[in-house]
Amino acid sequence: MMPADLSVGVIGLGAMGRPMADTLMGAGFDVTGFDMEPSRAIGLAHVADSVEDIGRTCDVTLLSLPNSAIVEQVCAKLFAVAPQGHLILDTSTAEPASTRALQAEAAKHGIGFVDGPVSGGAKGAGSGTLLVMAGGIERDVERAMPVLDAMARKVVCCGGSGAGNVAKLINNLLCAAHLSLAGEALQLADKAGLAIDALLDALNAGSGRSAVTEVNLPTWVLSDAYDSGFTMGLMRKDVRLAAALADDLGAEVPMAALAAARWADSVDDLTEGADFNRMVDLSRAVADRDKDAAS
Repeated sequence: MMPADLSVGVIGLGAMGRPMADTLMGAGFDVTGFDMEPSRAIGLAHVADSVEDIGRTCDVTLLSLPNSAIVEQVCAKLFAVAPQGHLILDTSTAEPASTRALQAEAAKHGIGFVDGPVSGGAKGAGSGTLLVMAGGIERDVERAMPVLDAMARKVVCCGGSGAGNVAKLINNLLCAAHLSLAGEALQLADKAGLAIDALLDALNAGSGRSAVTEVNLPTWVLSDAYDSGFTMGLMRKDVRLAAALADDLGAEVPMAALAAARWADSVDDLTEGADFNRMVDLSRAVADRDKDAAS
């Protein structure tokens, strides 16, 4: 189907879901939105009254939801009403085991299911430049490609059901660790009297660079903006899921465990709703605080 012939229902019109819906409309898709907060749907051409309305009337349902428990609740409603041939595209960052169970249940109903968690933030969602990490049965991923291509600069097919979420959890674990270490790096630079701009110029031309040094620090930290649209609570959840995945697999990941512990401990200093980039400043302060406590 061409975009004009393909109807897409978007459930979850928050920081990511709403700009994805707008991007899909701009690409020519017939988009219907639904959110428990009706104000989030203002401006959409079509607004559904319920999850079930989306399942009955749309060819594809795109989910952008906070966690697996909510994804499971929404999918149960979709399974009850969506016709055979319907496709669910879950862009939420979810538990791989839950994803695999949902894909198996969807198949019993003749419904396709693709896990396609995204990276790139609200800005990427609004500009159609997300990275999508896709998992699922090959034919389902192929069916999802028109929608994914409209939202993404790159789609990486990671493997079978749940593989996209495994990749996303690893991605966010690395990002979380980089944010913590970046705070300590800035503290080192401060104490050495090195200008931060000079440090970033050096890092970003060298092997120590990362998305954190290239994007997060200049965009949200050093600018004091802290408006990325991604919260401490969401990143803590993702790091916790990554740590749980490592435990389930019996993987020995001591560095990741240290990062996970630091993010878990941050709950005493940073609220769930704080921008996740605040972790840089916390790590910067903790390094000094730990030294003072030891002296």
